[in-house]
Amino acid sequence: MALTPIATIPGPRGPALRALLLALALSLAAAVSLGITRFAYALLLPPMRDDLGWSFALAGGMNTANAVGYLLGALAAPMLLRRWPATRVLGWATVPAALCMAGSGFVADTPTLMALRLLAGVASALLFVAGGLLAARLGAQWPQRAGLLLGLYYGGTGWGIAASAVLVPWAMAQATGPHTWAPAWWALALVCAAAALVLCWPVRALQDPAPPQAAAVAPPVATAVVPVPWRALGPALAGYTLFGVGYIGYMTFVVALLREQGAGGTAITVFYALLGLAVVASSRLWAGLLDRARGGQALARLNALLGVAAVLPALTAWWPVVLASGLLFGGVFLSVVASTTALVRHHLPPAQWAAGISAFTTVFAAGQIAGPTVVGWIADGPGGLARGLVFSAAALWLGAFSAARQRPNAPGLLP
Repeated sequence: MALTPIATIPGPRGPALRALLLALALSLAAAVSLGITRFAYALLLPPMRDDLGWSFALAGGMNTANAVGYLLGALAAPMLLRRWPATRVLGWATVPAALCMAGSGFVADTPTLMALRLLAGVASALLFVAGGLLAARLGAQWPQRAGLLLGLYYGGTGWGIAASAVLVPWAMAQATGPHTWAPAWWALALVCAAAALVLCWPVRALQDPAPPQAAAVAPPVATAVVPVPWRALGPALAGYTLFGVGYIGYMTFVVALLREQGAGGTAITVFYALLGLAVVASSRLWAGLLDRARGGQALARLNALLGVAAVLPALTAWWPVVLASGLLFGGVFLSVVASTTALVRHHLPPAQWAAGISAFTTVFAAGQIAGPTVVGWIADGPGGLARGLVFSAAALWLGAFSAARQRPNAPGLLP
């Protein structure tokens, strides 16, 4: 599927600035799919757990349900992207994401909440894969700054995290009913709806210019699906699976740990907002590494740094160290996701990009299924949440070891 070249997209700006603005607009897809529909839950977990009497394992199970939905969406993405343009999939997925967020504020029974988390995961995966594919194509049209464009897209998750850090406490402070967390879900749903409106611009700007009848008569070889060489990408895929296991434990339970350690509401808002802003800044911080790395070096280094960030709050409650943990984690973790898209772009031809991104998204989701429930189960035992974060750090370090074994020119990879 061809996209309109950046230089020919109508507008008063130059092609480079136009590409940056499109990447920033696309970044709202990442803000909704991860920053809001997934990571805002960390702020809602403590009050919902207190109100509804959940164990840590059950509270973590909510994000496990979200990860199951994410896996289902990732598995469905290649089929949908073969049938419809990525722009159309992107536009469709924003609506159920917003509806699931709004619905979570109207119910209090565990099965329904879990079902809504699962459906939100399906929508967020479709949104994230479609947006990542469009960002990768933008990078292909401006290869000198491809790392920056990918970083801007994935860094959009940080805007979602920062917005959640401010909105959730504010919305809960306005609550008058028995469930003080319910208005926070509605506020987040409104943000998702606003992002969907902004995304209408890149959806229109990046439409496939080929008419339907031209696509129907295209030569079969142009639309053939070439399988992704999974075995050749094995070390990177394994490292990314362990990243999914490790990072989600931190992002699910770090706020609950800070509350246990005595941090107040303002301190937690500052911590989570700074974490989100660090995600945004990471788009520039690691752009050079993403452009240079051809094997698993970027994935390995970033996983190792995340392990350090994850273990720090488990070792001490000293606030400067805790803030350093949040800044380091925010400054690294979404660049791990971007590193896999960069690896796909470096190693695979454009015809395989959708399948390659989906393959990494699938193993990422598989890791996330295990992570929250395992960390929650550990947190319910001796050692509590601190021991759960030690487990997360260990998974990240093991993922770094695996990714380091990914060779730049692995046999079976296409030029």
